[in-house]
Amino acid sequence: MKIRLLFTLTFATAVFNLSAQTKKTTTTAATALPRPKLMVGIVVDQMRWDYLYRYYDRYQTGGFKRMLNEGFTCENTLIPYIPTVTAAGHTCVYTGSVPAIHGIAGNDFTIQATGKSMYCTDDSTVVAVGSTSAAGKMSPRNLLASTVTDELRLATNFRSKVIGIALKDRGGILPAGHTANAAYWFDDANGAWITSTYYMTDLPAWVKTFNAGKPAEKYLKQDWNTLYPINTYVQSSPDNSPKYEGKFAGTEAPTFPIKTSELYKGKMGMIRSTPFGNSMTLDLARAAVESEALGKGPVTDFLAVSLSSTDYVGHQFGPNSVEAEDTYLRLDKDLAAFFTYLDAKVGKGNYTVFLTADHGAAHNPNFLLDHNIPAGMWNETPTRAGLNKLLEDKYKVKNLVLNFNNYQVSFNNAAIAKENISNEALKQDCINYLKKQPEIAFAVDMQNIQSATIPDDLRARIQNGYNAERSGAIQIILKPGFYSGHGATGTTHGTWNPYDAHIPLVFMGWGIKHGSLVRETYMTDIAATVAALLHIQAPNGNVGHPIGEVLK
Repeated sequence: MKIRLLFTLTFATAVFNLSAQTKKTTTTAATALPRPKLMVGIVVDQMRWDYLYRYYDRYQTGGFKRMLNEGFTCENTLIPYIPTVTAAGHTCVYTGSVPAIHGIAGNDFTIQATGKSMYCTDDSTVVAVGSTSAAGKMSPRNLLASTVTDELRLATNFRSKVIGIALKDRGGILPAGHTANAAYWFDDANGAWITSTYYMTDLPAWVKTFNAGKPAEKYLKQDWNTLYPINTYVQSSPDNSPKYEGKFAGTEAPTFPIKTSELYKGKMGMIRSTPFGNSMTLDLARAAVESEALGKGPVTDFLAVSLSSTDYVGHQFGPNSVEAEDTYLRLDKDLAAFFTYLDAKVGKGNYTVFLTADHGAAHNPNFLLDHNIPAGMWNETPTRAGLNKLLEDKYKVKNLVLNFNNYQVSFNNAAIAKENISNEALKQDCINYLKKQPEIAFAVDMQNIQSATIPDDLRARIQNGYNAERSGAIQIILKPGFYSGHGATGTTHGTWNPYDAHIPLVFMGWGIKHGSLVRETYMTDIAATVAALLHIQAPNGNVGHPIGEVLK
């Protein structure tokens, strides 16, 4: 009888304990904050918005088309500032802010107090890890605001992992923010992926293993030929268009096949100007997911990937080249493979991805002129020389204008102060001169933007891009179709025009509706939307707004 009673009591206790544990587990699961396991940000450097559709019929089902057909596309996303360049773009995407606030006023910018040029991620206090070159002397310290990746780290008490990856240092460093676990970028000097002592003192074993496989060399030895028969590239100019396209050193014409195996000659940096640079970047991204167990922890992790080769190819060959078309077709294939990998590794529906660009690009001016569209190049060197001559004649001081970087006039402020020159008179002399140049539409005093006779939209973009400590005193606006340059081939960017400032923005995965939106949205809205999705604070310099239509 005692044994039976003891058994009954023991069984009842076990059932009670199991029931309590089950209830506790169920309650915990029911009250856990819903978030994706992994957030993936993809910035395609120099991707014009229309590339989503220019090659749509040639894309596979699993890459760009998958994002459009399963996800949510914001069809009219604009960059709300100038200059439209890589560093400012990546920073805006992840801070939700503008150069006036976050401080990244260009890839390079002039410190107005000293007249010295500053590269956006330069940091003399750190050294390379994984290399001995100066390419590693980089960090996010010049960034004045937090990123959405920083805010995720803060929200999870730094339990979330954040990793940034890009061929370009600025493309890996700035999105990853101040508190990242790591940022990795490619060093041409040794053909390896590196970081800096800002993040760590030794590369992780998995990065060393990746570098040991000499991925850049493996890709370059394959040669670059078109993915499909060249006669199917009907969305591009003829392959041999030397008037519009630059060529590789050692070649006679900008044509396929491109024998990279013969041309690279130990110079691994060549991979940047081929679609293989994007392939290698996504290879490293996969290795990061695998080796860092991203998306496998108790909180959301963030992988920030920037694909830089589209920019290098675009600059060299221009947007209407077979090379550009092939680069996007190959990228589409690589993205499809990457999404399939994430489906298997993290789980379809367990991750969220967004894809956007840091800026677009203009058509080559010669190409436009040959098709009766107004365009041209502004050679700023003679303009600056003429302006300095005019100012020297009046004020008896040489080289009062230091540069026109970022389409802005930076003055020699030390000389101006020493000679007690009136800033207002000096600026007005410059504006009067610049407005007479045939390529220039407007020249605007940065400190008197509101009084300028310009369209309101331009006024807002100039104001958003103006950082008093790091921007020039006068903003130069060129006529549509014009850009600053010396060479006749390829293209560039940096202006307010739609070809530079209209970017793709597509979300897909956990928490994302399927659909599209045609009202205006802005690059500044991306970080706010991600913050809303993750239920975290927006970055501390954010001026954007969540795009509510995107979120379930």
